[in-house]
Amino acid sequence: MERFSLDSASAEYKRRREELRQAEIALKDRREAVAALRRALPADTPVPEDYAFAEAAAGGERTVRLSELFAPGGGALIVDHFMWAPGDDSPCPMCAMWADGYDAVLPQLARAVPMVLAAKKPAAALRAFADRRGWTALRVLSSGASTFNADFGMEDAAGAQLPGLSVFLKQDLRVFHFYTSSAIMGDGHYRGLDLYSPVWNLLDLLPGGRGDVMPRIDGGGPAA
Repeated sequence: MERFSLDSASAEYKRRREELRQAEIALKDRREAVAALRRALPADTPVPEDYAFAEAAAGGERTVRLSELFAPGGGALIVDHFMWAPGDDSPCPMCAMWADGYDAVLPQLARAVPMVLAAKKPAAALRAFADRRGWTALRVLSSGASTFNADFGMEDAAGAQLPGLSVFLKQDLRVFHFYTSSAIMGDGHYRGLDLYSPVWNLLDLLPGGRGDVMPRIDGGGPAA
């Protein structure tokens, strides 16, 4: 039986694959340049309010403050703005997919930075949903009693929730806002968080790309 070899590809395939490889290198370089711009943001915007969150705990709920979410000694904190309004029966399926991934990598990520999930839904409902998803590492907090979501652009004037990520820094007992990114980057630009889920990046490898695949709360079934 003849063995497969990449060398057996047509000349046209090889030419276009090399063109793609060069584009992929350029994209990698551009991503690194963008990351450098992000790291260079000044951490000079203090957060004036020590926001209160509700966390489901044995025997009820407890209140935890933003300043208490950092590792001992301070440093950085990542907050996942989870899209689940109090009146909605279930959260955004895409947000759930992102959070599935965050929970899976948190044991590695936590060596460098803590990460929490914040949503407007009551704490008990968040905890029950997290348990059903099998999240064991991702801390889930209700921001329902505060203006946290709205203050950081993750809630519009009508109360609709938006998905995003924020980074905060704690230095000398003070909390500073460093960075917030929304999935909605502007009119016509709705893929601001795609880099943080392998699902989209793996689908982009396919000849048909993402097609009409959309996340589902139940995870869906196998491809036909």
